[in-house]
Amino acid sequence: MRVTRLFIDQPFSANRSISFSEAQAHYLKNVLRMRFGDPVHLFNGRDGEWRSVIDRMSRRRCSAVLKGQVYEQKHEPDLWLIFAPVKRARIDFIAAKATELGVSRLVPVFTEFTDVRRVNTQRLRANAVEAAEQCGRLSVPKVNEPENLSSIIENWLGDRALLYCDETGKGTRVGDYLKLAKTESRTAPTAILIGPEGGFSSSELDLLEEKNNFTAIDLGPRTLRADTAAIAALSCWLSVLGDWNDE
Repeated sequence: MRVTRLFIDQPFSANRSISFSEAQAHYLKNVLRMRFGDPVHLFNGRDGEWRSVIDRMSRRRCSAVLKGQVYEQKHEPDLWLIFAPVKRARIDFIAAKATELGVSRLVPVFTEFTDVRRVNTQRLRANAVEAAEQCGRLSVPKVNEPENLSSIIENWLGDRALLYCDETGKGTRVGDYLKLAKTESRTAPTAILIGPEGGFSSSELDLLEEKNNFTAIDLGPRTLRADTAAIAALSCWLSVLGDWNDE
């Protein structure tokens, strides 16, 4: 039987009582039909995963007492996904699937050709939390407020490599880049940048090309939609430099 997992942003310790939010209490009581004494696994992104037992269940309130740690907190790749927003269902897809793939931060970015100009970051985080609960992950990626691409480039920290998907065909094939990068530190902080459906403007490409630790990558002969490109690029990186590769 699959154990219910919930993300709780509270500190954990043995025998500590954890109060659930009203929405979580509703989910446990009215959706899952859980009762006093039922087990729930909890994680907070810092202290691993803990087994708890429901010790109070009222109309709008629910709490559980922590019984013990079942999994220690794991090291995860320091991988960001920076992406131009797309329409609602597809941006939800990006947030959920990037979370499942282990991304540590989601950064919406406005570019010259971005059509969507409003981003509900609370909704993005809710999708990330739900995905983390379902996939067994022990953390939830941070979700940044949207920024303009020019601002991100200007304020970039030099110790993080950035791979940007270039549809012009001038980038390095992603496989060739990863084979070369495999000889370097696999734990190096990295970010992957996905542009809008119309691609980056020529002025944006010029700005990206000026940075020494920015690399244009080519995802192949077919033009991918933004959400497909995000998942493809993340999967390629994880298979060679991330936690899909246990060499």
